Amino acid sequence: MDWDDLKLFLAVARNGSVSGAARQLNVQHSTVSRRLRQFEQTLGARLVDRVKGGCQLTPAGEHVRETALRVEREVLNVDGVLQNQDADMIGPLRVSALSNMATTILMPMFAQFNERYPQVELHIMVSNLDASLAQREADVAIRLTNTPTDTLLGKRIVTVASTIYASSDYLQQHQHQGGELKWLGVECCGFHKTWTRQLCQNASHTVVSDDTLLTLSMIRAGLGVSILPCFMGDADPALERVCDPDPAHDLGLWILLHPDLRRTARVLAFRNYMVEAIKQRRDCFSGKLCE
Repeated sequence: MDWDDLKLFLAVARNGSVSGAARQLNVQHSTVSRRLRQFEQTLGARLVDRVKGGCQLTPAGEHVRETALRVEREVLNVDGVLQNQDADMIGPLRVSALSNMATTILMPMFAQFNERYPQVELHIMVSNLDASLAQREADVAIRLTNTPTDTLLGKRIVTVASTIYASSDYLQQHQHQGGELKWLGVECCGFHKTWTRQLCQNASHTVVSDDTLLTLSMIRAGLGVSILPCFMGDADPALERVCDPDPAHDLGLWILLHPDLRRTARVLAFRNYMVEAIKQRRDCFSGKLCE
């Protein structure tokens, strides 16, 4: 038997009606009715009789109800044991984050979390793939997006602004010589690739980068200009803004986790800690110049 089928049947038995079970499970009436019929067909027995005002269990239904109650007790017992085990702040915690954040503005936050919870093994992985969470390759993901996947639990913490940066030497040279700004090609992500194409009008590039940290080094070396998140560009004294941030380039910074981990103590502790730590640096993320 499928435990989901047993849960649905128990909801019908407890509520005495399909509509009551639908409200309890927060699904459509037709969904409960259809799945109940399928469950009966699977077992080869009628479990409920439709009567005025609801449903009445058949003798076979009474037998299945007793079995389902025993299964439910065992499942709840397992859940309780696992939850108590996870209550201890001990064990591995796999965090997936963008390289440009993990190596810069987030690293002091990771260090402080590690100091507060030394028995949590913090594994930092650089990735921008939501699949790493869906496939349980990571426990928590820190992502830049305006459209997070609806299969994960998440919280938007702050807005991350971006704008065009150049080295101070490059800007001085450009102001002296004039001409068009030389744009670096970027392939680090779809956002920056699209924005660059829009701003430089599909001009050809003599230098192309597939990583934001590499782009930062190229700008510092005077190879041209490019878009960077403000928390990176503003933190480098060798760089200057070419213009103010455009709200069209704003992205949300999210902390995402798999629904199966919503009660795991170390996951929740990390999420709550990072939410507060990131909010304290809100101005740096949002493009307000900060130290």
